[in-house]
Amino acid sequence: MAAVAKDSGGRPATPPARAGRPRSSAKGEQTRARLIAAARTLLAGEASEGFTTRNVAALSGVSHGMCHYHFQDRTDLVLAVIEDIRPEWITPLETAVRAPGPFAERAERVVQLLGRPEGPELSHLHSALHWQALNDTRVRASLETEYRRWRACFVALFQVLADERGEGLDPRPLGLAVAAAVDGLAAMDSLGADGGTEPILRTLIRTLAAGARSEP
Repeated sequence: MAAVAKDSGGRPATPPARAGRPRSSAKGEQTRARLIAAARTLLAGEASEGFTTRNVAALSGVSHGMCHYHFQDRTDLVLAVIEDIRPEWITPLETAVRAPGPFAERAERVVQLLGRPEGPELSHLHSALHWQALNDTRVRASLETEYRRWRACFVALFQVLADERGEGLDPRPLGLAVAAAVDGLAAMDSLGADGGTEPILRTLIRTLAAGARSEP
């Protein structure tokens, strides 16, 4: 942490004013985190109809009024959950693609990452968020933004292949094809199907890479 600046009188200098909203207190951040954790629990539970701001507040041990201090309505809570789970599914994929290495090495990192079974809580959360998106335009817009970011990882992966070949290869259809396949494999896994995600995904990526042709 940076040392406190001093003025000529030896007293701590007045810190410069911050632009935008002031930083929330540590206690406020803790309360907000508890509310988001409770929202996740309720959304991932079996009784999705119980997802209300009142129930979230009760589960987190926070007053209903304090819940509305941090989140205007239950849609705001859902949006916070969408942001909260990003480091659990999008960020690791971005890291796997961006880390140094040739296409084959990066592709293998992606395959190994996506071959790991998704935890039941995260799987239930994704299902619940899709249901919420059907009934709320703000949730739908936020979730679609996250999925665009997720799909962009696969396009970026095949961009590495295009750069290696140096030929006018279009990475977009290849990346989107893999993204669609991963969606399908995730759906199979959520139903308990033992399809072997890792070997299927590895075969698909290698086949697409081997058969990819440059634009004429």
